Amino acid sequence: MKRRLTRSGLGSVRFWLPFFAGAILMAVVALALPTRAVPRGYSPYRKLGLFARVLSYVENNYVNHVDGTQLIYGAIRGMMQSLDTHSVFLTPDQYKQLRADTQGQFSGIGIEVEFRQQRLTVVAPLEGTPAYRAGIRSGDEITHIDGASTREMRMDQAVRAMRGRQGTAVKLQIARPGAKEPLTLSVMRDVIKIVSVTSKRLTPQIGYIRIKNFQERTAESLRRALRTLREKPAIRGLVLDMRNNPGGLLDQAIQSADLLLSKGRIVTTIGKGGRVLDRESAHRAGTFEGFPIVCLVNGGSASAAEILAGALQDHKRAVIMGEQTFGKGSVQTIIELADGSGLKLTVARYFTPAGRSIQEHGITPDILVQSTEPPKRRATDKVLREKDLKRHLSGEPSQSKPGQRSRLKDFQLQTALDYLRAAQIFRTQDDG
Repeated sequence: MKRRLTRSGLGSVRFWLPFFAGAILMAVVALALPTRAVPRGYSPYRKLGLFARVLSYVENNYVNHVDGTQLIYGAIRGMMQSLDTHSVFLTPDQYKQLRADTQGQFSGIGIEVEFRQQRLTVVAPLEGTPAYRAGIRSGDEITHIDGASTREMRMDQAVRAMRGRQGTAVKLQIARPGAKEPLTLSVMRDVIKIVSVTSKRLTPQIGYIRIKNFQERTAESLRRALRTLREKPAIRGLVLDMRNNPGGLLDQAIQSADLLLSKGRIVTTIGKGGRVLDRESAHRAGTFEGFPIVCLVNGGSASAAEILAGALQDHKRAVIMGEQTFGKGSVQTIIELADGSGLKLTVARYFTPAGRSIQEHGITPDILVQSTEPPKRRATDKVLREKDLKRHLSGEPSQSKPGQRSRLKDFQLQTALDYLRAAQIFRTQDDG
């Protein structure tokens, strides 16, 4: 989501609603004036006269009393629904919720969803949240919320239905790919406090950083984590984990990329008619270099996470490992309106440094690794080794005991760790 958040695109947006009403009035007045010889459909506001007439019919003749504000909201909402799925109208309450999300705290179950083919589908549960603990997975289809079918819901209605007061429960019915029967889960709502960046050492020389989403101060948190891992002993390899990262603030993804890239394009934003709206590039100052990176992604990695992964891949700064990403490469500008409502409008598409479109395609990993380890060989498939042969020659005791390496339960992470260990070996040989 583009960080030119609160005011952009329409100039002085605080006058947007009065302008909207004024345009309707001008259109109505125009209907009463003598017509001029102008091409049909010349004015973009020509149809507002039709809208004003329908509004008048409803207000004067509908069988029940109607609220004028709700009629206008409904009209704007219907207009936005004729566009793409990410362009939406936000009531004042919904706009407040959106701002709370980007600030890192709200009350709900901690889940990112999208409508895919009119099905409410989980992009990713946020790690450590009630949805994550309940076992909800990326790709799950939420068919019912508290018994109500999601097929008849708008996105804002579905999000509002899953949010609520801390300590209350929401009942979800889920259709999971590959499962024969639907799942029913009762998830307890909680205050969702998102710590966007966590870090640790997998080995003394291999670091691990997880970016859960891009919110305010994510880039600064990443800087602190990198600085800590660079302290003695300095890392010689890094796993950057962006699996199930649903995205967030664009400027934080750009600043994060700038920490790992010393030069070159990070992302290009192209708007209506092919017009270049923005080009963001990396700077040498403050770059963390000198170690290889494996970046983990999956189907829950979206938007800003795909921008960072695409930039690292195109500049060969990181090996991208895991599964195909979500493919959300469109730019939404948030416009704050005069009454506290908001407009979330798709205005452009993202392109990687090499000119690849992220929208719909996503980022294809350099190394495809499924989330689970391949099934183990059956006993009948056992491979014979020297020690299995009858009358084999016994080996002499080793002069030194090799270090015992435990295997991680996370297969993709284990694969990334093995890759970096191999890179360390070859780098040591090259240095020698």
